[in-house]
Amino acid sequence: MNAARRLIRALRDPASVAGLDSGQWTALIAAARAESLIGSLAHRLEGQSIPERIGRILEDARGDHAYARTQALWEAEMARRALAPLGVPVILLKGTAYVAAGLAAGEGRSIGDLDIIVPRESLDAVQDALLAAGWEWVKEDAYDDLYYRRWMHELPPLIHKERDRMIDVHHTILPLTARPRPDAAAMIADSIALENGLRTLCPEDMIIHAAAHLFADGDLAGGLRNLWDIDRLLREFAGEDGFWGRLQARAERHQLRRPVARALRLARRLYGTPIDERWAAPSRLPDRLFEARLLARNGWGQGTRKGLRFAFYVRSHWLRMPPSMLARHLWIKARRNSVSPASAPAFQLGAD
Repeated sequence: MNAARRLIRALRDPASVAGLDSGQWTALIAAARAESLIGSLAHRLEGQSIPERIGRILEDARGDHAYARTQALWEAEMARRALAPLGVPVILLKGTAYVAAGLAAGEGRSIGDLDIIVPRESLDAVQDALLAAGWEWVKEDAYDDLYYRRWMHELPPLIHKERDRMIDVHHTILPLTARPRPDAAAMIADSIALENGLRTLCPEDMIIHAAAHLFADGDLAGGLRNLWDIDRLLREFAGEDGFWGRLQARAERHQLRRPVARALRLARRLYGTPIDERWAAPSRLPDRLFEARLLARNGWGQGTRKGLRFAFYVRSHWLRMPPSMLARHLWIKARRNSVSPASAPAFQLGAD
């Protein structure tokens, strides 16, 4: 069995790991680590009868997640304190949002940078407050700074000079050069307040954001984790009255119905996620191509199908900006890198 498929099967049905031999366990753990799903796998397999050495690996993963969870929540609190005097809504995104809201999607979920979204008109005040509170630009570069501010959906990344933790400040969920134009104002207006004053997206927008990041913006790197997020969110919220109608209305409002539909179909295909049949109609580009990209992982956790991966990498750039703009941007970056490789900026198109 393909290592990625074995990982999916273990997440869907923890009892399926019974009887795995040493090589199969190695492939499973390697795939989980490569897909940033080791914490989720450790959570799902808790209580299962597994080999002692595997148990130690998974126990370490649970400990790592607990530490990362505490660290993420503390970093969110530091951002809250820095931005509270501004009186602007601060909405947590991705993993930090899941754990802060106590959602099932946060159980074992890997958490990296702190991602927040604020009103675009508040960006200058937000950046000034963060700089005053100890954050600094990861790398100051005039071209990258202009590029982010004119075309991207976020400020250039900031890092705290003492805690060494990064924060990405978004004002919408897709680059301004992308074809879909999500209604960021509606996302902020309909966000949900937490007890500490921070906010999260509403459930429908959480799912839409995960789908947009995967299918309308990225090259499917980390795709199995994103789909697992969607599976967990849907299983938690889909039973609410009127949920599917609200999800459809929100996806259409944000011009993201097609990426959301694809995400739901693939979540059902891979994780058995229950979805409403209105989302099941196939698309022009077969889902099996996306599935093949998501499953391109060998038993050592290494990526396979380099040609397919490159095709999706090209696709991610095509989605982000018109060809003429992309060509100009890549020419400028290549020219500057060839002149002074040592001083080349860390920014890479497509990083998020």
